Amino acid sequence: SALMSKVVANGNHRVKFPLNEPAIAKKKSQIDEFLEFYGGPGAQHLALATNDILRTVDAMRAEGVEFLATPDSYYEDPELRERIGKVRVPVEELQKRGILVDRDEDGYLLQIFTKPIGDRPTVFFELIERHGSLGFGKGNFRALFEAIEREQETRGNL
Repeated sequence: SALMSKVVANGNHRVKFPLNEPAIAKKKSQIDEFLEFYGGPGAQHLALATNDILRTVDAMRAEGVEFLATPDSYYEDPELRERIGKVRVPVEELQKRGILVDRDEDGYLLQIFTKPIGDRPTVFFELIERHGSLGFGKGNFRALFEAIEREQETRGNL
């Protein structure tokens, strides 16, 4: 599956809207699936900032919120360790919770995505803890995309 994305942001980049559309592919894209089950265009996910992603994830899990799974191979990748450098949380703690990490020229971020909320594969949430980074976790795009595709496959929608 595939998608095309364009980001619109305000002047200081504190508010961003990625506009996604399905790209022609052999499989149904996550955007195609969203449009089908949502009944048209809409907000696919909302990002919520947190100052303590570990505590937030633990609290949400305790309330029954499910998150997309991140394979152990993500954390074992030597390129990841080299790219992210030092972050405030040991990688083992991130791995235990399935939290992704990315770094850019401005700093780093920690992020995790819920499974779709509700009975249809439509809206989901992102939790994000920023330490300077203003980006979307570009280095995590593939991991997120693959996690969403795994969920699509379990639903029989890929």
